[in-house]
Amino acid sequence: MPYHSSPLDLAFHALSDPTRRAVVSRLAEGEAQVSALAEPFDMALPSFVQHLKVLEDCGLIASEKRGRSRWCRLVQPRFEEAADWMEAERRRWAQRLDRLEAYLDKREAEDEGYDKSV
Repeated sequence: MPYHSSPLDLAFHALSDPTRRAVVSRLAEGEAQVSALAEPFDMALPSFVQHLKVLEDCGLIASEKRGRSRWCRLVQPRFEEAADWMEAERRRWAQRLDRLEAYLDKREAEDEGYDKSV
């Protein structure tokens, strides 16, 4: 596995997998038992548990043993960090696009003002 330098890197790595994203989507509805989370997936339970371990290691989910069952739930702070990063990037790109639009508008106005008959 490649080295990931920050908890945010680990979170984005974890979310890069469709199985793990599906687990997160399911947990957004509320906590669930591992067996219920694994049910829709066509894989052995130990393989599925590895996906949960990745999500837990990066801080996106937490699990706890209750009796004979293990329950999982989302952990909000890591999602907030990811959302904050994405919002900052969105703002940065929106500003870049606004500057590009202003530049293109200026060039268009200059081109319209240019006397082509000369």
